[in-house]
Amino acid sequence: MYKVIVSEDAFKELSKFDKKNQKRIFQKLKLLETGQFSGDKPLKGKHKGKYRKRAGSFRIIYLRENNILLITVIRIAHRKEVY
Repeated sequence: MYKVIVSEDAFKELSKFDKKNQKRIFQKLKLLETGQFSGDKPLKGKHKGKYRKRAGSFRIIYLRENNILLITVIRIAHRKEVY
């Protein structure tokens, strides 16, 4: 079981989305909490070391620290804006 921490900025972005998309994103966050990383892709370039999880047309950018079982959600935004 992982501990998922959502940054204040990511939470503000999430609160702007409609309820349907919020629900979809929360379901994906629950998958992160249980350690289900299937389909997640590591990012390259300046974002190296971070991962992305798809939630429809939105992306959840997170940092996974295996040693302490901690996931920090850095950003949640539409796929056109997230990178």
